[in-house]
Amino acid sequence: MSSDAKAVTSYEEGLKGASEKVAEFQEQKSLLKQLQHWLHQTPSAVPMIVLVVSVIVFGLLSPNFFKAITLSTILQQIAIVGILGCAQSLVVLTAGIDLSVGAIAVFSSVLMGQFTFRYGIPAPFSILLGLGFGTAMGFANGWLIARVKLPPFIVTLGTWQIILAANYIYSANETIRSSDIEAVAPALQFWGYSIQPGGVKVLYAVFLMVALVMLLAYVLRHTAWGRHVYAVGDDPEAAELAGVQTKRILVQVYAIAGLFCAIAGWVMIGRFGSVSPSASTGQLGNIQSITAVVIGGISLFGGRGSIAGMFFGALIVGVFEMGLKMVGTDPQWTFFLIGVLIILAVAVDQWIRKASA
Repeated sequence: MSSDAKAVTSYEEGLKGASEKVAEFQEQKSLLKQLQHWLHQTPSAVPMIVLVVSVIVFGLLSPNFFKAITLSTILQQIAIVGILGCAQSLVVLTAGIDLSVGAIAVFSSVLMGQFTFRYGIPAPFSILLGLGFGTAMGFANGWLIARVKLPPFIVTLGTWQIILAANYIYSANETIRSSDIEAVAPALQFWGYSIQPGGVKVLYAVFLMVALVMLLAYVLRHTAWGRHVYAVGDDPEAAELAGVQTKRILVQVYAIAGLFCAIAGWVMIGRFGSVSPSASTGQLGNIQSITAVVIGGISLFGGRGSIAGMFFGALIVGVFEMGLKMVGTDPQWTFFLIGVLIILAVAVDQWIRKASA
């Protein structure tokens, strides 16, 4: 045997029993990195933590907090905002924004009232018409954004002004009194009625809000349509290449958002008793819904977040508003602290997004 052959043989014998595994290099993640990754995987965790901390802090600051404020009280406080937050969440998940949600809600409520009291249409049909018109207003937003390719911010800023103006012009700034609605069209006030299980007063509006949140959470997480909504928000070009009809999804999202706004308008009649074109929701509903969405951990860049997070965000706003009243602080502190929370929520979202980079 030649020397070269002997060398090869001895080399092969030396390899016997050696590990055949390829070298692996695993990066040891720090606790901070692990936290960042967990928060990225669980978008509702941050608002849930903030909610718990807020309740504990206000409970310590005000001994009567837990006696005077119950979960039922907070849920009744946020019933309208929670439903508007559902509408806003759908839009923000597609990387859009809807500044017209409050205006659609108020105008829908005005249409429901005026159809009954001006034209004599039975209240149930007026309600259906109001829901239809709210959906149509949302559809118009979606069509302009998806088909005409206008920016969501500009479109909804414009329709917010148009819808509010139409609301005042059509109603002649006339308020329909609670006593008249109760006598002629009690169906309009349905969501203001309540039951008292165990002596605790709970409005029907609370059950409606919780049902809508649960329904939307299921649709977004467990249906193909819901996955398409996330895909459009995450990367619309990639979604389109994968066969998702992005334009149709956008139009549907804004139309459904309009429907949710109209439902919120119906709830407004029940909560306030009357139908008023000057309801504060027309101006503040947009800000309140966006606040609930942002604090709730839904990314303004689209494609990440959950309806559960928005629900926690709305609860945080309710706890802050009621807690600060209990403590006896200036009402302006509510806006101050919620403003701080919004900025912190966006900063945390930016930090969490780095986990997916």
